[in-house]
Amino acid sequence: MNCKERILSNDYADIILDYALSESALTELGDDYCFSNIDGEFGVAFLARRELPSISTGAYTYTSVPKLYGLMQTFQVDNLVETGSLQIQGPPLSLKGRGVIIGFIDTGIRYQLDVFRNESGGSRILSIWDQTIQTGEPPEGFLYGTEYTREDIDRALQSQNPLDIVPTTDENGHGTAMVSTAAGSILNQGLTFRGAAPESEIAVVKLKGAKQYLREYYMIADNAAAYQENDIMEAVKYLERMADVFQRPVVIVLGIGTNMGDHMGSSPLASYLGKIALKKSRAVIVCGGNEGDKEHHYSAMMPKEVEMRVEENTKGFCMELWGNRIDIYSVALRAPGGETTPVIDFRNGLGNNYDFLFDRTLVYTRLSLIEQRSGNELVFFRFQNPTPGIWTIIVNPSGPERVRGSGRFHIWLPITDFIDGGVYFLEPDPNVTLTEPSNSQNVITVSTYNGITGSWFSESGRGFTADSLIKPDFAAPGVQVSTILGSRTGASMAAALTAGCVAQFMEWSIVEEYAPFGGSQSIKSLLIRGAVRESNVAYPDERWGYGKLNISGTFEALART
Repeated sequence: MNCKERILSNDYADIILDYALSESALTELGDDYCFSNIDGEFGVAFLARRELPSISTGAYTYTSVPKLYGLMQTFQVDNLVETGSLQIQGPPLSLKGRGVIIGFIDTGIRYQLDVFRNESGGSRILSIWDQTIQTGEPPEGFLYGTEYTREDIDRALQSQNPLDIVPTTDENGHGTAMVSTAAGSILNQGLTFRGAAPESEIAVVKLKGAKQYLREYYMIADNAAAYQENDIMEAVKYLERMADVFQRPVVIVLGIGTNMGDHMGSSPLASYLGKIALKKSRAVIVCGGNEGDKEHHYSAMMPKEVEMRVEENTKGFCMELWGNRIDIYSVALRAPGGETTPVIDFRNGLGNNYDFLFDRTLVYTRLSLIEQRSGNELVFFRFQNPTPGIWTIIVNPSGPERVRGSGRFHIWLPITDFIDGGVYFLEPDPNVTLTEPSNSQNVITVSTYNGITGSWFSESGRGFTADSLIKPDFAAPGVQVSTILGSRTGASMAAALTAGCVAQFMEWSIVEEYAPFGGSQSIKSLLIRGAVRESNVAYPDERWGYGKLNISGTFEALART
């Protein structure tokens, strides 16, 4: 079996490593393995599952098991004027993203559409890496999928049946909608549609779906799109290196997210994105998600009894409790029928199974007293066939009184699309609901508002991070945003509009060389300076960050300095 087959096979587990394996360590794995290096810090090992303990044994570190990420969309006017993008497309600045690459990691693209072509009819898409197609050659330095270059796409566009030549497409439509919003051209569209950066170049990674063993472990709803953390990291690597290959600035935008993680940006993906965002001529845009009103976050000081309602026909779900690095937490569970577990006696890294006799529910719990990357305490829960009704999580302090910290803890349920059924807290906290990896400090994090009415979008994730750092950076329109597939609503649309505005700014700053050494940090600061702020809001704010995105305002602020 070759490396590609191991990467794709459900019989092989994907293990994220936050260190580079030495040659001797690789030799110790035997012959039945594959290893993919992401960068000097992160890599992914693909190992035969038959030789490994099951995930539920607690034999793995928390971050070594890839988290699954879902699409940040909600199906419900154009917002280019609201963001200031349309104003700077015209003279005197005339910024349309020329010379800038916008890279999308999503569900792919319908490359035949006119909005992705230039004036001569050729494609504006530099390349598509389709991780789901294995019949062609993968990108150089990668082990799976098929890469299609602009030459391949142009050849397909000249054919009566383009998909016979370049068979990649976007069955979902989410990726196509994002690309058109950020970078759709106005060719053959009249005045009815245009993207924020209509002359930028485009690169796309179509993510392959998560392996079945991970979907089963996280109990993902059957109809939910789910993507693995390590595949997303490979996609980031592919797009990021284009800055060197093509000698152009690159904007990377993600319209995906997860509720799993400490919400401090310490996950492998968030950490990797943070490193990329510090590089020159790169910018990383991450949406804040749509979990603000879903009642999936709880926060309190211990001791506390946390009540959670599970609705009928809920097959199962995972849940995470995060504490701080000083406190030690003891946990017990009470089922709807009153059956209560003893106080769970954890040993670091080991799990416990509780079979509720009268409720016919199996709950697996695992504790990490010191989670590897964050240093904080983590309790992971996995509810299988949960009895409908009110479940109670009893959280109490444990350990010596003299070393106790603040006593605060957070609990997050999965994103809405991942739950097959319904689960929610009776006393939820709408703050600290930005999905990961948007809590990474170096990336540009965007929350969502209604650009038509100017009002807050109730579903939008909110800040701050769990360790009280300022996120989001600002808000962008994401309600009824025009795309080539019709208007769409959701955090991913806000991220797409922001990516287009950032491409416009990078055209001015890097391509036209007014500020040629800019990256995510300097661009973020300048966008914050130009943001629109209301007199009745104290900034920074958990919902608005430092205000509403307005790229035209950024240039006005520059003119005043």
